[in-house]
Amino acid sequence: MKLSILQYYPVFKKGASLICLFLLISFTSCKEETKAYAAPNNFSTTVVNFFSGNSNKISEELLNSERSSLFYPDSVQVFYNNRDNNLAWSNPKFRNSLIDTLKQAEAQGLFYNDYHGKELEKILSNLNDLDQQELIKLDYLLTDAFFKFGDHLLNGKIDPKKLPKTWDIAKNRRNQVILLNQAVDKSNLEIALSQLRPTHPIYQKLIAASKEYQKLKMDLSGFEEIEKGKLIKPGMQDQRLLKIQIRLKSLGYLRPIDTLSNSYSETVQEAIKQFQLENGLMVDGIIGNRSIGVLNQGFDKRAEQILVNLERWRWFPRDLGSHYILINIANFQLQVVKGNQTISTHKIVVGKESRKTPIFSDEIKFLDFNPSWYIPPTIKNKDVIPGARRNPSYLVNKNIDVYSNGQKLSPFQIDWSSSVVRSYQYKQDPGPSNPLGEVKMSFPNRYIVYLHDTSSKSLFEGNFRAHSSGCIRVENAVDLAKYLLSDQKEITSEEIDKIIDKGTTRRFYMDQKVNVHIFYWTAWRENGKTRFTDDIYNYDEATYKALKKAS
Repeated sequence: MKLSILQYYPVFKKGASLICLFLLISFTSCKEETKAYAAPNNFSTTVVNFFSGNSNKISEELLNSERSSLFYPDSVQVFYNNRDNNLAWSNPKFRNSLIDTLKQAEAQGLFYNDYHGKELEKILSNLNDLDQQELIKLDYLLTDAFFKFGDHLLNGKIDPKKLPKTWDIAKNRRNQVILLNQAVDKSNLEIALSQLRPTHPIYQKLIAASKEYQKLKMDLSGFEEIEKGKLIKPGMQDQRLLKIQIRLKSLGYLRPIDTLSNSYSETVQEAIKQFQLENGLMVDGIIGNRSIGVLNQGFDKRAEQILVNLERWRWFPRDLGSHYILINIANFQLQVVKGNQTISTHKIVVGKESRKTPIFSDEIKFLDFNPSWYIPPTIKNKDVIPGARRNPSYLVNKNIDVYSNGQKLSPFQIDWSSSVVRSYQYKQDPGPSNPLGEVKMSFPNRYIVYLHDTSSKSLFEGNFRAHSSGCIRVENAVDLAKYLLSDQKEITSEEIDKIIDKGTTRRFYMDQKVNVHIFYWTAWRENGKTRFTDDIYNYDEATYKALKKAS
């Protein structure tokens, strides 16, 4: 017979004497296991014989007295109801696996004390002297800690939709009550945790990065700040170069430093270029205030940045699909992934600060070659109409046509002071000046965001590429489009080239399923090193503040 979480009062005097004797013998035999938080293995099968009571009454009493101290009281109640109110954590090895997991989660930005840690430590330090009520309390505290920890693994500590930015991410769904029951039955916590934690390699590698920077934060806690000022170009001299060398050395980019010279040597230039490359900066060897700003970021700030990105990857979908496009807005990069293999990588141009690219997931539905550009509301209201009001020739010069109910209008006969111009449709036909270029890849969404080619290909030459109005311009977009249609044998590369050369619009629908995930993260591991990129939308600070508040 198993110990019920509700069978603990009243205790008769005789029963109490017998159980005290039994507990003394049992606890003495387990004395050596105290540090491992071991309880008597046979406690649940023996002690129940001495305790009885009104289950319904005790149930109400338990819920009323303890409900306010639990994070997930409803889930706790359902869990024990499904188990006929039997304890779940009597197995010392199983119980310790949860305690150890909670204690080791700090590298993920998940802290033991957020999961009843202090109270659990107090109870566990005195485990051999606990009475039955205290053992029952230990049990439901562990269950409650599991549910909160599991929820944080599954969806993060904070709700991204409550942040003051566009994070359109659906919650990950799992039934934690069922998962925990399965884990208890098999005495294997990993059965549940494997269904809750993020499995993407980026998340796993960020844990390693977190451990690295927590140690660096302790070992190298302070450094002299480098003053901002004029550009430092190769061959120039500047008094700040000694501090810059010291900083580059501490970051692992430079070994010997020249303490006697203020000259910007070739050795320091190469170190600066590598630093710029790995931190999402313009790789030009010129030390400007952006480079100095990143150099001034201490290990403590980098450690915080890593925790922010671990949290983001807990928000993201668990299953990205077997074939998908993964976009990192902050790093201006698009990757095509199939079967865990990266098929191709493309530079991208994303939304500027005032017209941010939103974060969401969808599925590619169709592609248009030689697309017309139907100007979206933001650009229409903020750029096109103001331009036409200043001079209607603006539309002629941009090859933009205006339509009302399907009828083409002359821009010189429109009353541009009227508000009705906002209801007109503005369209640019295919051609060399069309900003969509030769192909558009669509996944219809409420943001009117899509992937497309561009007529301004020089934009891909810069490291900072937040220049669009929200849509995503893709380098070598035609190559990407050909790949997306490559499963349709009748649509050959040569056929696509002929369509583009002809200049007429042609639409193809997707056969294969390819998801598109437009995400945002500013830290990751690559080639064994932790990489950072500029927080172009200033999301990191707000997220970290929310994380601190949630702890």
